[in-house]
Amino acid sequence: MRRYFAMPARPATYSRWLHLLIPAAVASVWLFISPSKPWMPFLFAVPVGLLPAMRLAEGVQAQLLLTPEQRGRPDAAISAGPARTWAARWRTVAWLEVRLVLAAVTCFATVWLPATAVDLVRGAFGTVPSGQWLARGVGPGWWCALIAPLPVLILLGLVVLGGEVATAAARELLGPSSAERMTVLERRTEQLLERNRIARELHDSIGHALTVAVVQAGAARTAGNPEFTARALAAIEETGRNALDDLERVLAVLRESDLPVSRRPTLAEADRLLESARGSGAHIEVKKNGPLESVPGPVSREGYRILQESLTNVLRHAGAVPVRVRIVVARECLELEVANPLVGSSRGSGGGRGLRGMRERAALLGGKARTGPHDGEWRVHATLPLDRIR
Repeated sequence: MRRYFAMPARPATYSRWLHLLIPAAVASVWLFISPSKPWMPFLFAVPVGLLPAMRLAEGVQAQLLLTPEQRGRPDAAISAGPARTWAARWRTVAWLEVRLVLAAVTCFATVWLPATAVDLVRGAFGTVPSGQWLARGVGPGWWCALIAPLPVLILLGLVVLGGEVATAAARELLGPSSAERMTVLERRTEQLLERNRIARELHDSIGHALTVAVVQAGAARTAGNPEFTARALAAIEETGRNALDDLERVLAVLRESDLPVSRRPTLAEADRLLESARGSGAHIEVKKNGPLESVPGPVSREGYRILQESLTNVLRHAGAVPVRVRIVVARECLELEVANPLVGSSRGSGGGRGLRGMRERAALLGGKARTGPHDGEWRVHATLPLDRIR
């Protein structure tokens, strides 16, 4: 109840009032032409409502005046687009008919209720009321001043009620259909998936670069060897450049949604990762089996990121330790395994954004990624199917 009392103070109430009066202004043109046939605008609304563009025009106008707080939002209750089906066209026709009825009631109330209020004010000064709706049978006198605000209050109530009815009808008749709602939901889902992918890209590439830089800087500070320090600084420089390239790729995706993903690094560039980890002190033994260039692009790109995150975790948690890397390209799947000795406390198999990101990457391709301690080692083992991508 409090909400309805507050409605007269809202700007949307008066924009809805304007929306209710617009059809009356259009219909009045016909009334000047043929006042004996006031039903013609209702008949004329049928062919007009069947025009696909009419749904777009009515939707834009309804968003602007009925629900201004939702204007331009993809999840707006009132859609703004042309009619694509016959069902949408007939819903537009029904909306126009409802709008004409509401316009007739609103126009009558807007004209006659203020006139009645003025008539009552004149009656308070001794003028006999002319017989308007509320003033009929009321003689002149001071009591007319007491009831003069009543028509204005009734008008405000009708405006609020009419605006609520028009908004509810617009949401029902101009709102998106089930198919349109599914399209919006799919688009939002794709956006969320893209945001998650970009978050993983940033975590893996920038996290790897920062880990390598920290390890190299710490080793150079404690080594006391100018030659080693020079190599460490060179490794930090190269890793920083690669991280900047990765960051530029990710930012380009944010700026241009149609950027081809093929510019992202693949397993064909795995040697760059391995050399970067070796430069940080890790002793890496690599075993490759099968042609990496034959791996489909999506699998190769996600495999690169899984390998990158695995090496980052080794440097971050274990330091300069022996690492076994195995990359096997079979007929049906790509197997990727990274193992290193456990140092200190073992990492929880379920924690960390990096571990979760590896499992998400594998799951998106229909594969699996297992991480955790195994026979005194920390092991990452990913299996990515190739036949589904081909």
